[in-house]
Amino acid sequence: MTTLTLAKTQADAPPAAKALPLGRAVNQALHDAMEHDPRVLVMGEDVGRLGGVFRITDGLQREFGEERVMDTPLAESGIVGTAIGLALRGYRPVVEIQFDGFVFPGYDQIVTQLAKMHARSLGTVRLPVVIRIPYGGGIGAVEHHSESPEALFAHVAGLKVVSPANASDAYWMLRQAIESDDPVIFFEPKRRYYEKGEVDPAPVRPLHTARVVREGRDATLLGYGPTVKTCLDSAAEAERDGRRLEVVDLRSVSPLDFDTVEASVRRTGRLVVVHEAPVFFGAGAEIAARITERCFHHLEAPVLRVGGYHAPYPPSRLEDEYLPGLDRVLHAVDRAMSF
Repeated sequence: MTTLTLAKTQADAPPAAKALPLGRAVNQALHDAMEHDPRVLVMGEDVGRLGGVFRITDGLQREFGEERVMDTPLAESGIVGTAIGLALRGYRPVVEIQFDGFVFPGYDQIVTQLAKMHARSLGTVRLPVVIRIPYGGGIGAVEHHSESPEALFAHVAGLKVVSPANASDAYWMLRQAIESDDPVIFFEPKRRYYEKGEVDPAPVRPLHTARVVREGRDATLLGYGPTVKTCLDSAAEAERDGRRLEVVDLRSVSPLDFDTVEASVRRTGRLVVVHEAPVFFGAGAEIAARITERCFHHLEAPVLRVGGYHAPYPPSRLEDEYLPGLDRVLHAVDRAMSF
């Protein structure tokens, strides 16, 4: 597991005791990483002068210059390929993909080159590339702007896949990802960009560990990225009916911290996995299979999954019906409790 090894100087830490929107925490992490290490570069479509379509890289080019914050052509394959070349020359590139659905022209480079070069070189070559991808729905956008393709990357050996759910994790997980010598796909829940939270003064856990964000006894709700808030809201609503639901933030999709999930399920006996991606062949399927193997004699009900449907992302007026919400999560809890 990768941990942050930065010296804990005042310059390395985010502003103390200050609530930041999640998107601003990402910006601060990029700024501090670039300030700490001159090898860190930021590149992508409109990341420089415009500051990105979500303004996540706003101000970075003004401070660090065009050679370290680079506007690129609209060519994701070329962007990722250039980042691989820069990493081979000793840099630590951070690539921004404008929207989740735009990553696929670069998927070949990611899968056939970025993910495999370390193994292909028998461990002599490392590619410390971070690929930031705003993902998920909830912003009233159309297909190619609202999808959740994390399972397509988690399936690829050689890639690490993570997704923060709050401002503190957005800051520290990105700093840890940039420090990692492995390629990291960093999925940012765009619908949570403007939600504020306190940023811890130091990283509190390794990059690829899950955490319990609400303790309970009756069932475990497991989410990551945008659905952690969905799970927390569902748990708060369920408490009105006398049910205490435990909520676990997975944080890392690959590798998966099954130990933390298993410990929670052993306490509660039930598990509901929630993600925006389609349930069919999604991350929840792997989690359900592994937890069933590891906790078979502790489960009081089958592991249930709540997610998107096996269909192309719908028009914005229908996305509330497509995305997992409070009603669908609580219905799954009712089903789990009925066994």
